[in-house]
Amino acid sequence: MTLEEFEQVVDETLENLPEPFRSRIENLAVIVEEYPDQWTLDAAGVKHRADLLGFYHGVPLTARTHDYGNVAPDRISIYRQPIQLHYRTPAAIRDAIRHTVLHELAHYFGIDDDRLLELGAY
Repeated sequence: MTLEEFEQVVDETLENLPEPFRSRIENLAVIVEEYPDQWTLDAAGVKHRADLLGFYHGVPLTARTHDYGNVAPDRISIYRQPIQLHYRTPAAIRDAIRHTVLHELAHYFGIDDDRLLELGAY
């Protein structure tokens, strides 16, 4: 899948969010990167760069206080090469992109991995 096609799936995923979620997103950049950097791997507790599909860098909405402001945008990174290494068909890659974007958005909204597991999101 080309970079442009990959980014298009990310964009479509964001555009197709239900309005109550889409309208609450602010000060957030969703970007496609080839691989995570070492700092991100360390923060995620992941040893191999091919094993991390996405990462939320920021302060979740539920943790923001009245002091939150005048800060650089939070960032969701979607890692193109790891997704393409783990998923082989175009349909599987598209599904993995969507799942990863939604997973990282859940973190933005303050839902941690334990709660995602409880909800059956894994």
